[in-house]
Amino acid sequence: MIRLIDVTKTYRSNQVRKTVLDNVSAVFDTRHAYGILGLNGAGKSTLLRLVAGTEMPNRGRIYRGASISWPLAFGGGFHPGMTGRENLNFVANIYGVSGRYVTGFVADFAELGAYIDAPVQSYSAGMQARLAFAMSMAIEFDFYLIDEVTAVGDERFAARCTQALLERRSRSGLMIVSHGIGAIKALCDRAAILKDGKLILFDDVDTAIEVYRKTY
Repeated sequence: MIRLIDVTKTYRSNQVRKTVLDNVSAVFDTRHAYGILGLNGAGKSTLLRLVAGTEMPNRGRIYRGASISWPLAFGGGFHPGMTGRENLNFVANIYGVSGRYVTGFVADFAELGAYIDAPVQSYSAGMQARLAFAMSMAIEFDFYLIDEVTAVGDERFAARCTQALLERRSRSGLMIVSHGIGAIKALCDRAAILKDGKLILFDDVDTAIEVYRKTY
């Protein structure tokens, strides 16, 4: 289970305070897949980072009773001066898995070619996202966080990402942010709407989508 208890997250920009989460309490069952619905700027990606622990709330607590991935398509954890291979070996060592296996899996899946031995700072944003996605698939987690990752790359690569997530979904839960309702319907069995700092959970994806469309 992942529990948010009285979580508040705010930002200040140009003397204006924006509230992303306003005293939110929620429970996510890590056996299920959740689609997060909301307009641009609602704070969906921030929610993923809070769950991942890469950002901290201003107030409240988050309990994580499962192994959770970093947000897929998030390459912020890579050392830019290290090669893709060096970054992969470093992460594999942290998680106690074989660096050779992780590197082989990622090289095949991400299709980076010789760039696997080039510094990550030479990668395009799309290449970094593919590296991060493939690395996440190479390591088993109980719960995956996905931020528009299936939009990375061309249509063929996006289809590979979706297929990999469907396969992993058979034994793991996930939380996905996507502008594509189709992706949420294909991958998720539960959903939530984030609006004006409030998070409303639904046990049924179709009901959540219907409410979302009526609201917006």
